[in-house]
Amino acid sequence: MNHRIVKEALSWVVVFVIAIALAFFINRFVIFKVEVPTGSMENTIITGDRVITFRLSYLFSEPKRGDIVVFPYPDDEEDDYIKRIIGLPGEIIEGRDGLVYINGEPLDEPYVREALDRDFGPYEIPEDHYFMMGDNRNESHDSRFWDNKFLARDKIKGKAILKYPDISWLN
Repeated sequence: MNHRIVKEALSWVVVFVIAIALAFFINRFVIFKVEVPTGSMENTIITGDRVITFRLSYLFSEPKRGDIVVFPYPDDEEDDYIKRIIGLPGEIIEGRDGLVYINGEPLDEPYVREALDRDFGPYEIPEDHYFMMGDNRNESHDSRFWDNKFLARDKIKGKAILKYPDISWLN
């Protein structure tokens, strides 16, 4: 009888150890959660929202215009940012008359909260780099204002795949 209890307890310990190891592996190598601290992506992502980010999104494909990604802030890699990819490698990007232009053509951006309040560029985006902007353009500290204007592809930590609101107030 005693041997049976020990065996049962050990089987539960093994299950918990496997679950913890699996959770650690998934969090470290597959997905991670971020909390959005600012309104730079409003109205797409609201201050306080949580975002699940998939680390393997670009394992077999290239980042695309419009993707929302998490990355270390290029001017101080201690902080992570979440922004939308607007400019792709080799493109010329500029902002004028309230709009963003790619290679001289206005960009259709239905997700933008409001028109640009100031012009920028033109900038030529280097190979393997991206130009990042927040959807709340006039409240976003993004590529337009960074010393290092472009995000290197290998700095992208993951693509946002799911957002959910802060529900901690329910407790």
